[in-house]
Amino acid sequence: MAVGFIFLYTCQTSCKKFIQVEAPGNSTNAENVYKDDAIAASVLTGIYATLSRGNTDGSFEGAGDFTSLSLFPSLSADELTLFDLNKQTYFLYYSNSLSANPGNIGLPSYWNIIYPYIFVANSAIDGLNTSTTLTPRVKQQLLGEAKFIRAFCYFYLVNLYGDVPLSLTDDWKVNSSMPRTSASQIYDQIISDLKEAQELLSTDYLSSDASSVTSARVRPNKWVAAALLARTYLYINDFSNAEIEASKIIDNGSYQLVSLNNVFLKDSKEAIWQLQAVGTGTNSNTGEGKLFVLPSTGPTVNQPVYLSDYIVNTFEAGDLRKINWIAKAGTTSYCYPAKYKIGAINTTAKENCTVFRLSEQYLIRAEARARQNKLPGAIADLDSVRKRANISLMATTNPGIDQTALIDKIIHERQVELFTEWGHRWFDLKRTNIINTIMPSITIVKNGTWEKTDQLYPIPQSEINKAPQIIQNSGYE
Repeated sequence: MAVGFIFLYTCQTSCKKFIQVEAPGNSTNAENVYKDDAIAASVLTGIYATLSRGNTDGSFEGAGDFTSLSLFPSLSADELTLFDLNKQTYFLYYSNSLSANPGNIGLPSYWNIIYPYIFVANSAIDGLNTSTTLTPRVKQQLLGEAKFIRAFCYFYLVNLYGDVPLSLTDDWKVNSSMPRTSASQIYDQIISDLKEAQELLSTDYLSSDASSVTSARVRPNKWVAAALLARTYLYINDFSNAEIEASKIIDNGSYQLVSLNNVFLKDSKEAIWQLQAVGTGTNSNTGEGKLFVLPSTGPTVNQPVYLSDYIVNTFEAGDLRKINWIAKAGTTSYCYPAKYKIGAINTTAKENCTVFRLSEQYLIRAEARARQNKLPGAIADLDSVRKRANISLMATTNPGIDQTALIDKIIHERQVELFTEWGHRWFDLKRTNIINTIMPSITIVKNGTWEKTDQLYPIPQSEINKAPQIIQNSGYE
């Protein structure tokens, strides 16, 4: 087994601090790993497999997996209602009452979840750069994938925690003394990695050994890097470049908006990157489906969340997304996310956890154009998404809309298009500076009290105890 995959598993199951973990003694020697194409490819494949397994093996529901970003930030925001307030892990996110030292509740942190992936990416980058025996094409692809994964990880860390340590090495001694790095420097590194990834990655989707073209959209390619780069530029208000990167994907022709009920199917034409379902039996599809698709009687102790009235009532009349992506259960009609249709049933894999998709790129370009006052183009992009939802087109009903009103419309469109997907709403509330307007009244309803500092999650106190140079986020001292 490849060194990177073994190390990732060890990091995820260890209580040690990520930057203090030494390579396990039974790891395959890195020099040997990066001599062989197939074994080298398995290091990156191991990352995707770990992400995929975590999506369906119970970690998703327990805040122990990367993909639970579709759950817990949605609880923190205004998207989900918690049925069982005694579910303490959920309640802390839901009521915005997170603590840096939650005692024995067992609250895994995204800090602990994400950094091990960065270590593996760093190790892969080092091993690939020094290898002289790999096939050049394979080496180039894998190096691009490792750069993308590192950028992907840092994108979520910086948006969840703000300033974070910037680790670019697998040397644990160097990493153990790192302070937090400014968010602006983190974004600079994300952009640098993604630009390099774009140059290195294939334009096609490749097989598990990175040697042949496949229809499965589960291995990052050039367009996946462009998708994250477009999003990153939008988040740092570089609207010109956000428009350029989103256009690369929209104009590509390989992607298309599909009917609403087909968006999240495996190998969907709308999907830019998916995590392949790898489970069996009742775990054969997605964690989102297992948790969100409620039984006919309504929420349960094991399925304790449903959509808030706030999100349900924000859809325009006749919006097909409300019809196709929201379902009801129970005598009191609990509304739940139904983007993923297959719950915990024993069936073949038909849906994949979708990480990036085309409609987001249309909305990125719409917002980027609107903020540059390119209103006709912004309206056209917005209407591409609205047309599929079968709601009135802005070009017809309000062609003279002003810039501010159009941006508000686009942010609302993101709310109803991207709900309960990868923390989009939570991050949108923050980056558009409306979180402190929206969340106080929402949090009161959720039996909590909103503080401005709640928009960043706390760094686990156990991590700070091991590395005092890391300063805790304000509000959690």
